Amino acid sequence: MVGSGTEDEREPVSVIRSTPASRASEGGMSTFREVYDAGFTYVHHTLRRLGVRDADLDDITHDVFIRVFRHQADFDVTRPLKPWLFGFAYRTAQEYRRRAVHRREVLVDIETETASPGLAPDEAVAESQARDQLLVLLEGLSLEQRAVFVLHDVDGCTMPEIVQTLGVPLNTAYSRLRLARAQLETSLNRMRRRGDR
Repeated sequence: MVGSGTEDEREPVSVIRSTPASRASEGGMSTFREVYDAGFTYVHHTLRRLGVRDADLDDITHDVFIRVFRHQADFDVTRPLKPWLFGFAYRTAQEYRRRAVHRREVLVDIETETASPGLAPDEAVAESQARDQLLVLLEGLSLEQRAVFVLHDVDGCTMPEIVQTLGVPLNTAYSRLRLARAQLETSLNRMRRRGDR
């Protein structure tokens, strides 16, 4: 089960973002292989956004799917797949970042994700640079703030989904999002000022 982290992360949108009714009518995500195929690229990119080094991404992604396999019976087909997978990715990234070997490493290795199809070359370069800049800026956030920001502002999840995924109170989730946005804005302004000099 080797996946490539270079596919467009929106590739399996029809499966990941399908509505509960459409999943139920299709029989749900009945096999682990369907979940793996639908979610591999999403989990791979999510782990990168949560600070997993590129050199470790494939191994940690597979660790996530081992956990998903063990808990596949727990998946509620009436709920979206992405937040459920994010929960596994988040907990695995937490353990990864706690390991002593990673404490003093800079956890940013930029590997460009595939640009959206149909973009002109200059637009693709600009999108790639913006994505790389976001990864650098995310490094300044705590994992807890980063998780809420990625789920809400990158993945487009609702706060109730985030609360359920991360198991935090609603006010805590909103607070983490507010702090993450403020810190990202400060870091971005600092980066721009350095670029102007």
